[in-house]
Amino acid sequence: MYDVLVIGSANADLTVRVGRRPGPGETVLGTDLVESAGGKGANQAAAAARLGARTALLARVGDDAFGRLLLEAQRAAGTELRHVLVEKGARTGTAMIVVGPDGDNTIVVSPGANAHLSPGDVTAARETVAASAVVSLQLEVERETVRAAVAVAGETGTRVVLNPSPVPDTLDAELWAAADPLVVNEHEARQLSGLTAGTPAEWAGALRDRGARSVVVTLGGRGAVALEAGAADPVPVPGVEVEVVDTTGAGDAFTGALASRLARGASLAEATRFAVRVGAAAVTKAGAQPSYPTREELA
Repeated sequence: MYDVLVIGSANADLTVRVGRRPGPGETVLGTDLVESAGGKGANQAAAAARLGARTALLARVGDDAFGRLLLEAQRAAGTELRHVLVEKGARTGTAMIVVGPDGDNTIVVSPGANAHLSPGDVTAARETVAASAVVSLQLEVERETVRAAVAVAGETGTRVVLNPSPVPDTLDAELWAAADPLVVNEHEARQLSGLTAGTPAEWAGALRDRGARSVVVTLGGRGAVALEAGAADPVPVPGVEVEVVDTTGAGDAFTGALASRLARGASLAEATRFAVRVGAAAVTKAGAQPSYPTREELA
């Protein structure tokens, strides 16, 4: 039995810090390249596992040095790895990350083995989905694979946490209907709600009107809003003031923490409060899979 099953991507992060971001056609000098574990799926799994949730990851990596790096990072976090598929001859997914002086980042992802995670891989893991309280999904793998995960979760009664990132122009109806919650940042909320202006509460309402069962809109250092299924108004959750070092993976830390609390029976507002504290802790350290305070310290 698992609290959280994450189905999604695993990438090696190649990170450089710069004094300022280059303009078009410009070259700037950065720090030495840092190789570390990342990928939205793997980040969420590492966060949930480190926070004490019984966590498994369904993903694909290559049989290369980056694949070994990712597997070791998940072992260190405490993630169950029997469902990670190592593909012979494939390159592990890679993310090129540039971190500016304010801690914000720009990221380009090369999918690699992530693109080979298939609907068949998901249906073969049906018993694992059924044995999980929550399945956490993102969009760094093929859309057909995400749809297959939603279908299996619907058949087995497993709750779906959906982080639609990288954000598409539109979401399929079955993805809207499964999201409980849909977890989006401000940019993603505007894109998917169709509201270029408005407030986070209005975005959350519009997203639920479009089909999501419940919605969480993350607001960076300002916290989040959580709109429960059937609730009239969203619950605002204030942020935690911290010194930002690196925002890479902060949203994934938030989502992993949220899923871990929902799996243990917390309300959406309670889980969001916990996730805001975890996200704040994550940005105080470099890398997409930092060590967090213990669950007891965050309680």
